Amino acid sequence: MSNAWDTKDGRRRVRRDPPTLEEAVAAAQGLSDDVEDQVEIVASLMEVPQDEARAAVLRMGQRKEVNRVMVASRVGSSRAVVVERLTPRRAVASRRFAGH
Repeated sequence: MSNAWDTKDGRRRVRRDPPTLEEAVAAAQGLSDDVEDQVEIVASLMEVPQDEARAAVLRMGQRKEVNRVMVASRVGSSRAVVVERLTPRRAVASRRFAGH
């Protein structure tokens, strides 16, 4: 599919935003527990030198908020399930002016 196409409601385009370095590190941490593998993954995803990727991986460290839970399947074998708990976004309080 091309980046732009016409629909009955008008022209549509696909927005392509490259991932941030932090997103690449998070993806690499999800794929591998080995730091050197994470550095290689980040370097290839972001097309940055391995020194820059290594600095980002070490700066972000290992994810500590991920819990591992064992769940039994129907046939009795167990498998690992990763559960992530993200902190909720805090809403910005809007000011209301008197009389509005």
